[in-house]
Amino acid sequence: MMNADYGVLNPVWAGGAGARLADDAAFVQAMLDVEAAWVRVQAAAGLCTAAQSAAVEAVADVGRYDLAELAALTPDGANALIPLLGMMRARLVDDGAPAGSGTALHRGATSQDIIDTALMLLLSRGIRELLPRLRSAASGLAELARSYDDTPCIARSLTQHALPTTFGWKAASWLSAVLAAGRQLESVAAGLQLQWGGAVGTLASLDQFLSTSASAADSAQLAAQLANQLQLSDPQVPWHTNRVPLLQAGSALGAVIAALGTFGTDVLTASRPEIGELSEPREAGKGGSSAMPQKQNPVHSLLLRTAALGAPGLVSTLFTAAGTAADERPDGGWHAEWPALRELLRLAIGAAEHADVLANGLTVNEPALARNLALGGDAVLSERIATVLAPVITGGKPSIQKLVLRSLTEPIGLRQLLRLEVSHADLSDAQLDALLDPAGYLGSAARFTHTVLADYALWKESWLSHN
Repeated sequence: MMNADYGVLNPVWAGGAGARLADDAAFVQAMLDVEAAWVRVQAAAGLCTAAQSAAVEAVADVGRYDLAELAALTPDGANALIPLLGMMRARLVDDGAPAGSGTALHRGATSQDIIDTALMLLLSRGIRELLPRLRSAASGLAELARSYDDTPCIARSLTQHALPTTFGWKAASWLSAVLAAGRQLESVAAGLQLQWGGAVGTLASLDQFLSTSASAADSAQLAAQLANQLQLSDPQVPWHTNRVPLLQAGSALGAVIAALGTFGTDVLTASRPEIGELSEPREAGKGGSSAMPQKQNPVHSLLLRTAALGAPGLVSTLFTAAGTAADERPDGGWHAEWPALRELLRLAIGAAEHADVLANGLTVNEPALARNLALGGDAVLSERIATVLAPVITGGKPSIQKLVLRSLTEPIGLRQLLRLEVSHADLSDAQLDALLDPAGYLGSAARFTHTVLADYALWKESWLSHN
């Protein structure tokens, strides 16, 4: 049986678009696409014939190759492109391709040109799938922010009840992170670059060939045409020793995963039965337990957290490889980038898919929000109480802090203690009620929510205008 990575141990992306868009077949096809595009560029410049280009095109189909055999040969040259070229040339012979087809294949290029550019193609194709799901998740979060704009709930700090906030602002906070990560990813996607430098980044072989050919094309023009064929940007210089393009891509993917991880982590906490503020959408076949039929596990938020736990090490690998890159081709660092970048892409696509479902199907339990807000009693407003009543209580804030402590440790409420300490002349019962109303101490939560929603509207307008 052929070895394959189906994602059995990677439930974040298993069965989703990431499994298809970033598997071995997708990467090999990306390498084949680069090689075929390069021969097409040569044919257009008169450097080879249309028949030779068509012959290479015919063998640039991943379905014609045994990937298990290719993988077994990969260690011999430390990359998959070397044995793949041998297989392609063998297929050209088997197909009876015109003489010279094998010579046009890979002319003037090096393994790093093809592999780095194939990675850019893999990213481009993967991000095209990722962004719509991320945008849909953002739409769901925006709807939550709008719907619960003025719904009070408890804010937690270091796991403890802190102050009142609104659930709308909580959702808007998740949305704000997704907006920032989405824009970063869009910027990266728009700037994914062709890598084309030849053996050591000088294009010496290609320039030598062009100097003896009848074509008027130069290597800069050919590289620009290749970038256009592949729908990548042309940096005009090789970046084989400059790994920042990969760092930017990896960082953007990591930011998406982190933003969605925060969302998932908060949902995990709030969906605990004893908290009960949120619950995932109920879907047939989702969230079941192998041993406990009554359980509905929060699988979407769990997998967002799983991705967030796995991504930092992968981003770190990219930075370590870039920071220790040596010479005109790194000895190991380059090779370490490939699986790290691919797994980041898979995790980001999978996380966006799960976040989409979660954000657009999340159930908010308003009675639980109110119940949990009330659990902290009047003490959750101690910051407000200290600000307002310090001038009228002997001892000021220290005295108020003692009253709060008494209310937490003795069978007497803070409201009663305040009533005993503050005269009706200084604070009426109605004023005390208003002072202890959580809905009256939400600060700028509504303004912040509206600001994020306005920013989301701008982002949505920008990507709709480009579609």
